Amino acid sequence: MARIAIIGAGISGLAAARRLHDAGHDCLVLEKSRGLGGRMATRHTDGLSFDHGAQYFTARGTDFRHQVHAWQDQGAVAAWGTDRYVGRPDMTAPAGALAAPLEVRRNSRVERLRRSDGAWHLQVESTPEHAELEGPFDAVLLALPAPQAAELSATAGTGFAALAGVRYAPCIALMAAVEGSTDLHETSCELSGQPLSWVARNATKPGRDAETETLVAHAGPDWSREHIQQDPDQLAHPLLTALRPLLGSARLLHHQVHRWLYARVEQAAGRPCLWDAGQRLGACGDWALGPRVEAAFDSGRALADAVLETLPDPRTGGS
Repeated sequence: MARIAIIGAGISGLAAARRLHDAGHDCLVLEKSRGLGGRMATRHTDGLSFDHGAQYFTARGTDFRHQVHAWQDQGAVAAWGTDRYVGRPDMTAPAGALAAPLEVRRNSRVERLRRSDGAWHLQVESTPEHAELEGPFDAVLLALPAPQAAELSATAGTGFAALAGVRYAPCIALMAAVEGSTDLHETSCELSGQPLSWVARNATKPGRDAETETLVAHAGPDWSREHIQQDPDQLAHPLLTALRPLLGSARLLHHQVHRWLYARVEQAAGRPCLWDAGQRLGACGDWALGPRVEAAFDSGRALADAVLETLPDPRTGGS
């Protein structure tokens, strides 16, 4: 049985960890934030909830369709319109279902990697109270945005050249709760002007509280790129101004802004994952195949398969 550290608890990292766990390996997932799922995220505040990251996902390939059906059977996923799925009761539910049997440590930021005597060791922000998080590990998998994976692997004097070619578009998200009727009648719509490119009625998703109209609006990539470094409080006014014509007579009750630096992959690596069998270091994420939740899942599974081809089978003692 190999001890494997998976850094990042988004869909790709959890998919990799779950496959390796189910194959009999000892997996530890470390996540720097409080939540699971990466951009499969929901913000809960003042009794309101907003899916402020990925709005929905689709399922095209056979493997991911099977996974989505399993999530539906567990009550963690529901359809939202035609060919669209969402987590239920919020967008983090599929990540929670993947993570259920895993050892996951949240609020644990990995700051450095070190390889010594054929094993990996981690420098984790939460230690020394959790010294066991440092290792040793037989393999390390980086389930992070490409720039973060490159930066962390560089601390060990190694890395993957393919990460340098990945490009992202940022996204600035506006969350708004209103009272009264709006001029929005569909569950979601794309917008052609600036700064907003998308708005969704969050409360129309299955399992959400429908008593209050909650909206999530995303700024387009060009506007987001131009303003991503500004303070969220400064971004609220132009975004609310752009949203106002869609609100009709509704009264604004609450608003927040969130900035996603690595929101949408514009240039993918073009391969399912990265795996150095000699060093037993790998990387996965949506950056590998494209800007979809399914791509992240497929990348994590592909990396797990690459690991399984390298490490002995713990169930048989063979390779």
